[in-house]
Amino acid sequence: MRTVYRDDHEMFRDQVRRFVDKEIVPFHAEWETNGIVPKEIWLKAGEQGLLCLTIPEEYGGPGGDFGHASILIEELARANATAVGFTTHSDISAPYVLAYGTEEQKQNWLPKMASGEKICALALTEPGTGSDLRAIRTTAKPDSEDVLITGQKTFISNGANSDVAIVATKLDPTPSGREITLFIVDHEREGCSKGRKLEKIGLKGQDTSELFYDNVRVPKTEMLGDPQKGFFCLTQQLAKERLIIAIRAAASVDALFEETLDYVKNRKAFGQPLAEYQNTRFTLAHCKAKATMLRSFVDDCLGQLLRDELTPDVAAMAKLLGAEMQGELLDQFLQLHGGYGFMSEYKVSRAWVDARVARIYGGTSEIMKEIIARTF
Repeated sequence: MRTVYRDDHEMFRDQVRRFVDKEIVPFHAEWETNGIVPKEIWLKAGEQGLLCLTIPEEYGGPGGDFGHASILIEELARANATAVGFTTHSDISAPYVLAYGTEEQKQNWLPKMASGEKICALALTEPGTGSDLRAIRTTAKPDSEDVLITGQKTFISNGANSDVAIVATKLDPTPSGREITLFIVDHEREGCSKGRKLEKIGLKGQDTSELFYDNVRVPKTEMLGDPQKGFFCLTQQLAKERLIIAIRAAASVDALFEETLDYVKNRKAFGQPLAEYQNTRFTLAHCKAKATMLRSFVDDCLGQLLRDELTPDVAAMAKLLGAEMQGELLDQFLQLHGGYGFMSEYKVSRAWVDARVARIYGGTSEIMKEIIARTF
């Protein structure tokens, strides 16, 4: 019995599950073929109050807490609805505006993000930089009351669909060459362009693309937070982002365990169900024990976040273990499906491929180990 959620959270789960099963699951394969989710689904989610769940009502959001956001993450993971980039928009990008934006920025952008009218991307990564955010080369050159932003971003989730982005730049000139400054950039501005949708081995329906900024004129009033503390802002938000990955991993493992259990009970080999073989039972028993341990730890981390107690090193542990264990356990589930596990029509095969990136994005497993090791 999970205790991290309140009754209102579980009531919200019913609403989310109905939406996912009706509006997402029947169309997900088509979205994966097209490599993008129609913007109409964003507007439908906004109408149902399923976007930007932690944004207060005064800024057009539903006014929930991160427990509600976690429910949505879990239900999308249950369906392996990896094409839908709601979480990146709602729980990673929009909170930057809420946490560091001016009142004018909050009033202007957050209601549009909560309704699905404006899809927000987080434009950090650049070719050749990866996890080393301080090495970015995108510049913001002051020009009267504006800045001119020039640079290239890559691996941007929701990039093709994005209407606006939080862009990491370096002021030109900048005192040490290492400070990061964040700007809210409307992609309707002249000089903004989008590159090709990037082909990936997994997450095929989630649009990932390059973004280009060529002397894009942005008012200084769209600067997000202190001009020399963009890196601090980013690190403050990373603990939650990493927990999101862990929550998704634990929910995916739970869902695929049930799928696999159902499969081995019905699939026969040599005249009896696979579930009656000791190897199958022992494999699933081991997987269940690990999944339960992961779930317990992730729920504890979620409780810490809800109490504003989650530290970066513990979040790194959750992300590291979630990503690594998800890959390990889904591989076991796929093996128990035999040849069918290698067929893309089975959820386990798609989930197995989609899960590989969890060890890379949000900070690689190696970076997570370094963060944890610094506490020794």
